[in-house]
Amino acid sequence: MSPLRDKFFGCIAGVHIGSAMAAPVEGWNYARIEEEYGTLDHFLPYHHYRGTTDWVREPGTTEDGVERQKLIITAIMRKQDRITAEDLRATWVTDMNPEGAGVVSEPFEGPLLAMAKTPIPACDLGRYCDYAGLVSFARSCHPVGLINAGDVDHALEDIFEVGQVYQTSNSRGLQWAAVTGVGIAAATRPDASVDSVLGAIFDACGTFKARVQQDAGVARELERGLKLTEGAEDFRDLRVRFDDMYAGHGIPYAHSYANEVVTKAVCIFRMVKGDLKEAIIAGVNMGRDTDCATAVAAGISGALTGSAGLPKEWVAQVDHATKLNRFTNSQRTLAEHADGLYGAFQARLKRMADYAAEMGA
Repeated sequence: MSPLRDKFFGCIAGVHIGSAMAAPVEGWNYARIEEEYGTLDHFLPYHHYRGTTDWVREPGTTEDGVERQKLIITAIMRKQDRITAEDLRATWVTDMNPEGAGVVSEPFEGPLLAMAKTPIPACDLGRYCDYAGLVSFARSCHPVGLINAGDVDHALEDIFEVGQVYQTSNSRGLQWAAVTGVGIAAATRPDASVDSVLGAIFDACGTFKARVQQDAGVARELERGLKLTEGAEDFRDLRVRFDDMYAGHGIPYAHSYANEVVTKAVCIFRMVKGDLKEAIIAGVNMGRDTDCATAVAAGISGALTGSAGLPKEWVAQVDHATKLNRFTNSQRTLAEHADGLYGAFQARLKRMADYAAEMGA
């Protein structure tokens, strides 16, 4: 497997495996995880959402954020290029499992699908979702970073374009999704390092600060989190340091706001130096929105270092659970997802090379 192809696989496998491992303890505080499991480093059966307790998910089953990501992957594979909000909307209509909302996907995705089937412009759909600041897109936008591998400027552009199907234009949620997408695009570069990825993220923060014509505060919050966790030796140390920074409760999705989740994920990425397996374990055991934090931290880590050290049995179990999931938007294996994205990226490169040759001549 080529180094770049392995980065694609590491990114997607990290997201799906990390989400599946962390989902059973989503919403728990870290003290409860510690009491129950010590260090959770394996898959568990679980169920989500009230009214669906009769469906106990096979260990290794992924959750709503991965379902969101699968549709983005499908749209990119279908177009063999960068996508727009309209491209993703078209894929919702043809490929989103109508039985999934409130079972394997968030309940609000049912009404969004219904609106996607109307003439409403795709870029307006996110206006009708109540959760503009959530991590909904930031934890699932990895394929947008991958189809723009090494191309930070277009990754940033596409995050703000495609993300409008879930959240309002230039919203806090999209600003934080830009951190994920830019981090992944930067991590795929041949000479990438932890420091270069962080540098690309902070450079992009200045770009979209100007774009939204206000002080978005993303860079400031990232700097605060990185300073707070500087020198943290393991996830137990890391999670304690965040206690005074993030402890929201009492509102819907209190632990799932993008600023908290992405900041924690970036700090995990730096602490583990991009080691994919360690990023997964750290995210799973962080507490609060474990699956989303793991998805972001593992996605950026996998895009940097590839799949080295990722246990083969983890890959096999997620693929097995996916085949048993009748509510999913796609039963492709992890390798099929990653290879589909990699093939689309190669097709994009060829078109760019052909255009450069034609115009250069």
